[in-house]
Amino acid sequence: MAQLYWQTIGTGDRDLVMLHGWGLNAGVWQNIIARLSPHFRLHLVDLPGYGRSEGFPAMGVEEMVANLLPFAPARAVWLGWSLGGLVASSLALQHPQRVSGLVSVASSPCFTAQDDWPGIKPETLSNFQQQLSEDFQRTVERFLALQTLGTETARQDARQLKSVVLSLPAPEVSVLQGGLEILRTVDLREPMQALQVPLLRIYGALDGLVPRKIAPLLDARWPDSEAVIIDKAAHAPFISHAEAFCKQLIDFGLKLPR
Repeated sequence: MAQLYWQTIGTGDRDLVMLHGWGLNAGVWQNIIARLSPHFRLHLVDLPGYGRSEGFPAMGVEEMVANLLPFAPARAVWLGWSLGGLVASSLALQHPQRVSGLVSVASSPCFTAQDDWPGIKPETLSNFQQQLSEDFQRTVERFLALQTLGTETARQDARQLKSVVLSLPAPEVSVLQGGLEILRTVDLREPMQALQVPLLRIYGALDGLVPRKIAPLLDARWPDSEAVIIDKAAHAPFISHAEAFCKQLIDFGLKLPR
């Protein structure tokens, strides 16, 4: 029977649920746990079908939210990286009473590029979907390499992400296809204008998947949110710039009402 992996560690008095991105698992947070655990009770989750949360079918965002909610603290800060940002944002829209603050990391309410919107070219996502069936490992490795491109520690950061993937059983191809379908189709730009909780958006200045040009566009759409662009970081700022990343999180947590 499918079982969700949910690990809680840390001595802080505020709950922080951390959701990883496509193809990965909660192991991505390893190098910042020691820095954050004095400030938060960390809830490290493998999304349904990923990592140790085996046995789940491919899911849409709403289904993921429904599977996470029963495990969640009564009220927590929810952090989502990349694909995880769409899941955390959806949960905050549907259940604002369960969320004290929302943090999106290298995430976009709409990952697909459109005429007036920077993002991933639709054909790039379609190609990844097609290539997954043909060569799973090489496709995932290419996607991980894209996430660290341009940083001073790109090769080292990509190795770290790859080791997180290879340390656990690979997700089913259908689950990965479902994740790419979420990135291709979900658009939360309008719904997020009604968000009722404090929102911090963290970007990498060199991110090729979620371009920094998104930040000012969302500043205009969501004037109550706060945006931070980490210089010289790409799609995984918590790996390449762990100290600066953690400082933003801790400061945000301190500002939230009890």
